[in-house]
Amino acid sequence: MSTGFEGLDRSAGESVPEQGTPGPSAARGEAGGATAELTALSATELLAGYEKRSLSPVEVTDAVLDRIERENPALNAFCLVKPDEARAAARASEERWQRGEPQGRLDGVPTAIKDIHLTRGWPTLRGSMTVDPHQEWPEDSPVVARLRENGAVFVGKTTTPELAWKGTTDSPLSGITRNPWDLSTTPGGSSGGSAAAVASGMGPLATGTDGGGSVRIPASFTGVFAIKPTYGVVPHYPASAFGTLAHTGPITRTVADAALMLDVTSAPDARDWSALAPPATPFSAGLGRSVRGLRIAYSPALGHLTVDPEVARVVADAVTTFAELGARVEQVDPPLEDCRHDFQVLWYAGAAKATERLGERERELLDPGLREIIAEGLTYSAQDYLTAVDTRMRMGRDMGLFHADYDLLLTPTMPIPAFEAGPEVPSGSTERRWTSWAGFSYPFNMTQQPAASVPCGLTRDGLPVGLQVVGPRHADALVLAACRAFEEARPWAHL
Repeated sequence: MSTGFEGLDRSAGESVPEQGTPGPSAARGEAGGATAELTALSATELLAGYEKRSLSPVEVTDAVLDRIERENPALNAFCLVKPDEARAAARASEERWQRGEPQGRLDGVPTAIKDIHLTRGWPTLRGSMTVDPHQEWPEDSPVVARLRENGAVFVGKTTTPELAWKGTTDSPLSGITRNPWDLSTTPGGSSGGSAAAVASGMGPLATGTDGGGSVRIPASFTGVFAIKPTYGVVPHYPASAFGTLAHTGPITRTVADAALMLDVTSAPDARDWSALAPPATPFSAGLGRSVRGLRIAYSPALGHLTVDPEVARVVADAVTTFAELGARVEQVDPPLEDCRHDFQVLWYAGAAKATERLGERERELLDPGLREIIAEGLTYSAQDYLTAVDTRMRMGRDMGLFHADYDLLLTPTMPIPAFEAGPEVPSGSTERRWTSWAGFSYPFNMTQQPAASVPCGLTRDGLPVGLQVVGPRHADALVLAACRAFEEARPWAHL
């Protein structure tokens, strides 16, 4: 493969490619033959094949790199690709498997890293033209360090909006990232590059961050799985300017792969003083738990949100699966107040903090929308901020009491399917900010609860819809088990 696509392209993704048949190219099998078969495999399937010697880390990595070279020009999911380094890592992995000495739990699995996570030797530009790519990059963030220690093959870094500030993925640095189900639409954000990569077969695993929905939004829009774990389950460093709203979580095509990633990335890291102790039992070990007898609340609109009829139809149908599996499902709204203003106070103040050291010339390079929320964030007082924190405390208390009666909460992940790529809000909206259409996601950043998005069907236009599964704090294993039960009852690999 040519290395001509390695590195950064500041003009990528600005034109609208010709729209193809609905559905991700990986699912359509456009690559053909053995390559399509290899890139469709999950991480757990790859690892089983490596152990049996029926699959080769080198062949799998070559297949993924071939797909990246073919698919990425249209999708703009990767802002950096390192084929030579990936192939070298794959060769080393293959030698270890041949010796019967795999390195950790992900040895040889192609993995994409969101361009928010520090990666040793690679620039981490965070979607911003204000970051110097030519400085030293000596350090891995915790999630990258754990993946590297477990033998993951890093293929590149995925696109993000600048500083991961919004729920769509485009930036002045990297251009517009597109949805593999329909190239005219957004994959969502801020982990849109990671989700588009996984959905299109450009690797089975990708890292993401979620401060207001940033793994769940793109998972819903692109038909993949993602979980925002309880805050602190995955150590995070450097500390986010968005504070304890910001979580790190996996984006995968299967629940088992996400559980495996969490097993690896929840290991301790001394740099994160707020991280939780690793779980006593691996997340993967609890995936077989039945949902029979669980008390499950279903809230179609959280009591106040407007939901697209197609999304409402698909989600309502999906919820019946849990009743069929033996859970006690009740339609009830949780006691969540409308927290949009309070979330924006915390979010906009965080954006102002993240950019406080920029000079005037650097600020002119920022995404115009980011500049606007920074300006608003600078108007908030300490009292405004503490009032928003107080709202979080009330919400956390109320949801804690709610989960004394209900084991899980089901909602749509998003009230709408994917919309036009480029704008922050759908065409015709009277709103300006992404928070206007992400009202199902950011409340659970406020409360720090685990929340996952599982693909549950398609609209009549052929766009994916996500079902959000929310648990009480520290019930990540239960959320994963419920998602796995749904996955087995309604396989989504071929939506």
